[in-house]
Amino acid sequence: MSEVTVDQRESSALAETPDVYGAYPRLSDDQIATLETGGARRTVGTGETLVREGERADYFFAILAGKVAVSTTDDAGNRRVRRVHGARRFLGELGDLEGQAAFYTAEVVEPGEVLLVPTERVRDLVAHDQALSDLILRAYLWRRSLLIQDGFGFRIIGSCYSPDTVRLREFAARNRLPHRWFDLERDPQAERLLQRFGVTAQDTPVVIWGGAVLRNPTNAELARRVGLPVPDTAAGESDVVVVGAGPAGLGASVYAASDGLTTATMERIATGGQAGTSSRIENYLGFPGGISGGDLAERAALQAAKFGARISVSAEIIRLESSDGQHQLTTADGATLVARAVVLATGARYRKLAVPGIESFEGDGVYYAATVQEALVCGTGPVVIVGGGNSAGQAAVFLAERVSRVYVVIRGENLSESMSRYLIEQVERHPRVTIRSCTEVREVHGDQKLGEVVIEDNRTGERQSIQTRALFVFIGADPHTSWLDGAVQLDDRGFIPTGPAALYSDVAGSQTRNPRQPMTLETSRPGVFAVGDVRSGSVKRVSSAVGEGAMAVRQVHEYFGT
Repeated sequence: MSEVTVDQRESSALAETPDVYGAYPRLSDDQIATLETGGARRTVGTGETLVREGERADYFFAILAGKVAVSTTDDAGNRRVRRVHGARRFLGELGDLEGQAAFYTAEVVEPGEVLLVPTERVRDLVAHDQALSDLILRAYLWRRSLLIQDGFGFRIIGSCYSPDTVRLREFAARNRLPHRWFDLERDPQAERLLQRFGVTAQDTPVVIWGGAVLRNPTNAELARRVGLPVPDTAAGESDVVVVGAGPAGLGASVYAASDGLTTATMERIATGGQAGTSSRIENYLGFPGGISGGDLAERAALQAAKFGARISVSAEIIRLESSDGQHQLTTADGATLVARAVVLATGARYRKLAVPGIESFEGDGVYYAATVQEALVCGTGPVVIVGGGNSAGQAAVFLAERVSRVYVVIRGENLSESMSRYLIEQVERHPRVTIRSCTEVREVHGDQKLGEVVIEDNRTGERQSIQTRALFVFIGADPHTSWLDGAVQLDDRGFIPTGPAALYSDVAGSQTRNPRQPMTLETSRPGVFAVGDVRSGSVKRVSSAVGEGAMAVRQVHEYFGT
């Protein structure tokens, strides 16, 4: 790997690049003094590596004097300088707070002095010092977004037709991990990278990071390499196991852990749930300027961890068994967890369009989320969005700022049936958004990749062909409850009834009256609660999901008799 060399002119230019997003703030004297409590000063010399890409950084570095270059590795294996930090700047990005391996290398290019603060100490400060929390979290969230946007991080090489390639790409995108995908079918760089690392096409998909090659890794294997927490066989018993880490599950995790309950949260793919795929949520209380679903999920996960909740990803629960007031959950990997109470927050799966051939374009032209990751492949557009709910509206506003034209296709006559008023106004007045009402997608076409979407007006039968690189589908979701069949009562659509609706349970083959009437969020199984989108009759809003998570914890206390 090449060494980083930065001359004085380049160093000044990189250090003085406008900080548009607040990603590179300076620390005040008071903030440095706060960090120094529990930290240590150290003299550093030119060429010294403070953080190495692919390895976990156990310290937060504040630069007191001198300069440090932050670089990332390009596709040829060379390091490219992204930024040069001077006095009062600090190193790091979001993964450092979460114990992930670093997605950058930091090397001293001008001798000076740095302040080393153990990461654990910084996590504590972020949790309790509002000023430092705002400064560091904002910078770290933006730095992670910029890494993703610029395509740095590990490389995924695989065919767009491979289900495992789609799986790895979804896992990386949903967990907001910096990465870049090389399509084996169309990208000439893919073959060169395979040759460089001695990998054959038969070994793909592969993940390459630094000198390491992971051949078709499971989600759990990739998570371990990056440093995401994954489940192992649990030792002992938790007070509460939360299944699912969307807004409802994270809400339950924060309130349970802050109440002193030992809390384990198990998430199948990534924190945030469907809300985590939203580009911007503007009607969530306390964020008048809006917040992306990813940022909201990251903040909630950090908050839950602050109180001691253990959040594991790539943790798919496949079985729930209850006996004598205890509940045992089994993961797909065979790990087991035992809890006194369970909160089900598994959310729902995205519904798919019934259009011939659409499956072949999923993950390569057909998407179920509209984040920066998906927006990067859209070029200048146009793009087509199917759906009339808030997720579709948020996607339309987000994408319209990046592409030439956004077509919003809805079956109904207008957006007022399922979209919030504030979003309708934004969508309808945006000059690059065109609404096609009473219209459906009939065909999708493309030569290996999506290139054309055909829509039809249901009133006139007229069809229109739209040349596009991206089709975004937001037509609702089905509950993720098939694994619960026989464990708790489900309604005829697969959602989980709670409260009076769950008074009688026939999950054991005959109707059995519970020893008492279930509480509002309690299922037909005593001590098992359901919150958020998976609950029958729930309000499909982020704020109500968080509220249900908090309310479930109150009812857990009642169940425990405390």
